Amino acid sequence: MPKESNLRIGLYPGTFDPVTNGHLDIIKRAVKLVDRLVIGVALNPGKQPLLSLEERVACLHEEMVRLFGKQRIDFESDDCPIKVVGFNNLLVNCVKENHATVLIRGLRQATDFNYEFQMCIMNQQLAPDIETIFLVATEQHRSIASSLVKEVAMLGGDISSFVPPSTLKHFKTLLAKKVLS
Repeated sequence: MPKESNLRIGLYPGTFDPVTNGHLDIIKRAVKLVDRLVIGVALNPGKQPLLSLEERVACLHEEMVRLFGKQRIDFESDDCPIKVVGFNNLLVNCVKENHATVLIRGLRQATDFNYEFQMCIMNQQLAPDIETIFLVATEQHRSIASSLVKEVAMLGGDISSFVPPSTLKHFKTLLAKKVLS
């Protein structure tokens, strides 16, 4: 891996409540564009997440090991090509704290672009040295929105085709606790 100062470090932020197959699709494509990918998990209490920040980080850790293999994923190593971090501050500050220069955003529908474009312009004003790259969701993942997946799960629907195995396990545990309480 190149020296830290020569690395192209990208940050892919989100609430990831829950982590979806669409998120994983963006991650798999983003790792090809940068030397190191930091996945930033936002606390974001305004979205009223069902899973705690720690649970969402744990889901992503499990999925990164499943996708890329234990030999490639050592979250304690500085040479690890993928890092998962929680954050509760301004996005551009999280990007800077992780020495990233590229912000990666996923777009599912044209309506996402309007919001993302506004965020991009604001981020350019706050941190002109950070570039934003938009990755358009593949066709099979365009309709997967975390909020809809969460709603389906809470109403007893099957979300197994929308989320990876570790997320499904965490959601089943969480929903079982809610039913019992």
